[in-house]
Amino acid sequence: MQTLSFWSLVMDGGYIMIPLALLLLATVYVFTERSIVIGRAASEDKSFMNRIRDYVHDADIESARNLCKKTDTPYARLIDKGLSRIGRNMNDVLVAIENTGNIEIANLGKGLPWLSTTAAGAPMLGFLGTVVGMIDAFFSLANAGTSANITVLSSGIYQALVTTVAGLVVGIIALFAYNYLVARINRVMNAMETKTMEFMDLLNEPA
Repeated sequence: MQTLSFWSLVMDGGYIMIPLALLLLATVYVFTERSIVIGRAASEDKSFMNRIRDYVHDADIESARNLCKKTDTPYARLIDKGLSRIGRNMNDVLVAIENTGNIEIANLGKGLPWLSTTAAGAPMLGFLGTVVGMIDAFFSLANAGTSANITVLSSGIYQALVTTVAGLVVGIIALFAYNYLVARINRVMNAMETKTMEFMDLLNEPA
């Protein structure tokens, strides 16, 4: 009894499988690379804000900024920007921090538009391959003339549907990867907002 194998399915899908394979490889690369970057951004030093508070109370702004540079995380860069604006209007400090935060979030989100595009585009490519395959199947059926049979048609339909499956698989993988990374970025963003509020509260503490 003949059985289906993954490799035979891929080979039967035709040339549409090539861009789908490239999209899958790009999805895996973007997901892996962004996961590493976001994982580093999410790392947190529990004593960071306490040390910043001590430095600010001692008016040792230089040491506080050196700690931020050494920590090298998005929230540390936010605090460093705020420290560089100490002495100005509180609203100016907050705006500077928020602008830096927007840049940090944009940097974390690099590559995510590619994932969202793949999630939407891969199934469409798969459907395109199916339509092209169906046209080819019916063309073969018409050319078969009196010798046409169900085998001619079913073989073409089978090959055409392979691209639909491949497109859906790639699209689903990209969609889950995109949503997972967005959720992780949101957690980093929440942590940045928390650190920002702690820093602003610190500046508002009585001398």
